Amino acid sequence: MSVLVRASERDTFAELSRSRTAFYGCPSARADAFFELADALLCADGPTRTPVELSLLAEHQRGYGSLYGALNHGRLDADALRDLLISLPMPRLGGRIVLTVDVSPQLRSDAACSPERLFCPVHGRSKAAAQIIPGWPYSFVAALTPDRTSWTAVLDAVRLGPEDEAIAVTAQQLRQVVERLIRAGQWQPGDRDVLVVMDAGYDVMRLAWLLSDLPVELVGRLRSDRALRLAKPPRVYDPKGGRSPKHGPEFRLARPETWPEPAVVTMNDMPRYGKAEARAWDRVHPRLTHRSAWIELDGELPLVEGTLIRLKVDHLPGDRDAPPVWLWSSATGATPDDADFIWSCCLRRFDPEHTFRLFKQSLGWTRPRLRDPQAADRWTWLVIAAHPQLRLALPLAADQRKPWEKTTRTGTALTPTRVRRGFRNIRPRLGSPARAPKPTRPGPGRPPGSKNRHPATRYDVGKTVKRPETLIALRDSRRQGTS
Repeated sequence: MSVLVRASERDTFAELSRSRTAFYGCPSARADAFFELADALLCADGPTRTPVELSLLAEHQRGYGSLYGALNHGRLDADALRDLLISLPMPRLGGRIVLTVDVSPQLRSDAACSPERLFCPVHGRSKAAAQIIPGWPYSFVAALTPDRTSWTAVLDAVRLGPEDEAIAVTAQQLRQVVERLIRAGQWQPGDRDVLVVMDAGYDVMRLAWLLSDLPVELVGRLRSDRALRLAKPPRVYDPKGGRSPKHGPEFRLARPETWPEPAVVTMNDMPRYGKAEARAWDRVHPRLTHRSAWIELDGELPLVEGTLIRLKVDHLPGDRDAPPVWLWSSATGATPDDADFIWSCCLRRFDPEHTFRLFKQSLGWTRPRLRDPQAADRWTWLVIAAHPQLRLALPLAADQRKPWEKTTRTGTALTPTRVRRGFRNIRPRLGSPARAPKPTRPGPGRPPGSKNRHPATRYDVGKTVKRPETLIALRDSRRQGTS
C-alpha cells in the first residue's frame, strides 16, 4: 500500500510540475516576473491585500518594480493558458462534463480614468442592498466537480466591453470551450453531451439555438411569469383546408390550469430539502414574435423545443419556504434519470461563487488598482493560472489548521485556503523554471525640471450601443423589401 501511495504521490508531483512548466511558457514577455508573482501569490500566508506586498516574500526574488512592469507591459498568451486549463484532468459528474457560466465583476467605482467600465449589478443580502457600481465584468466558465466542495475548475474568462452583447459573447465563449474540449480529447464521439447550467439572467433558449451544432445540452432557470407553448397537436384532416398550427396550447408557469399531464414525475428524499418532486414536460418551446434578438435570420423564426422541469422541495435550509423552481433543458425526450440529473446539477450552479470568493478574499483578484483594463486582464489570468496549481496540490497538502479553526473531518477534502497555506512546503520539491534575477540599480527617475505631466483622460461609464454593420445592412434590406 505504501508503494502505491508513493507512486501516486510521484505522479501528482509530475503533473503539477508539468503544469507549472507549461504556465511558464505562456507569457511571451516578462515570463520570469509573471512566474515569481504567481508563486508568491500561492505561498502567501494570508489574504493578499495588495500585490506589492507579494514582492517581500522569499519566493519573489525580484524587485517590486518588476511586479507592476509585468502587469502593465508584459505579454500573456491567453489562448495558451486556455489550452493548458483544458489539458488538465477534467472533473466529471456521473461520467459527464458539467459546465457552468457566470459573471463576476471587478469593481472600480473610483477609477474615472479607467476606460471600458460598465455598470455592474451587485447583490446584497436583501433586495434593498442591491447596487449598481461601475467596474469590469468578467464572464467565467467553470467545470463542476463531483464532490460537494468549494473546488471548481475554471476554464475560461472574458471581460465584457462596452460594445459587447452579453449573449453573443457567452455563446462564443462556450463554443470555444467546447471546441477545445473536443480537440484535447476530453470529449470524444460516443460520450454524452456536455451539460451547461446557468441562471435566469441568461437567455438559455437563444443560446441553445446558437450552439445547436455542438454536442452540448443547455439548462437554465426560468422566471415564473413566463408563458411557453406545448408541441403542436397531430394534424387532423379538415375538409375546409387551411394551414396546420405551428404551436400547441399555451403553457403558463404561474397558472396550473394550463398544465397538461407531465411526461415524467420523480420523487426523491433529500436530507437538506426534504422531499423533492420533479415534473417534466417534453417539447416545450417559446413562441417567438419579435425579431429584435433574431435580426440576422431570414425567413421564419426558429422553433426551439426542449424539456420543461418544475422542481418543488419541502423546505430550504433553516426551514424556510421554498418556491418552485422552473428549469428548461435544450434536450428532448428526457427520462426520469435525466430529469433528476438535470435539477441536481442546477443546484450545483452556485459552486463557482465559492471560487469567486477565494479569488477576491484570499488571492486578491480585486485588490490591484490598475488603470488599464488590459493590465486587469493579465492579473485576472494570473489568478486563474494559480488556482489549478492548488487543485493539483490537494492530495499533497497537509492540514495546517490554526488553533481556533475546525478540524477537517476524515474523508473530506481540504479547502483551497488550507491547501494554499501548505503550498510553501510543497514548492521546494517542484522547482522553478524562472531564471535568477540579474543585478541592477535604480533608474535615473524623472529628469530635474521636467514638467511633462498631463491630466489623465476621463471616460464615461456604460454601454456603447452599436449594431454590427452586417446586421444593419440586413435590417435595411428587409425594410426596403417590405416598402
